[in-house]
Amino acid sequence: MAALGLLLAAVATTWMLWPDPEPRQREYLNATACLLTDHAGVSDDAAKPVWAAMQEASVSSLVKVQYLAVNGPQTVDNARNHVASLAGSKCGLVIATGPAQIDAVVAAAPSFPKVRFVTIGGSATAANITVISDSAADDLRTALKHEVTALADSAS
Repeated sequence: MAALGLLLAAVATTWMLWPDPEPRQREYLNATACLLTDHAGVSDDAAKPVWAAMQEASVSSLVKVQYLAVNGPQTVDNARNHVASLAGSKCGLVIATGPAQIDAVVAAAPSFPKVRFVTIGGSATAANITVISDSAADDLRTALKHEVTALADSAS
């Protein structure tokens, strides 16, 4: 009987002193980077490497990432509504792939001076737009990581 009591005491003590497991949930910053794509979303060939780079940057920077696919007609006017939706929400960085999405960012960016925009390809003249070439995957990943990290730095 005494042995059983000692065993129970040993088990209880071990259980109480056992270290907590590592948290499984990440503590993200109050910053979000958003990807605007065509109707195919992140399965589109142009968006796949961008989304992968954003997810990779999210792990190291603790910036949340999300995407929004332009539903309906793939026109600049329709895409511009989606840009406004992202820029008007909690997206501090909006990244665009696809011709209509890029043109929509160029048209909408001046209306959202506090939001940073990135286009993958294209050309832009607004102060809050950065153009990243999509020619080399490593360069694209490095440039996007830099942009997401800059967002993290401004949020912390």
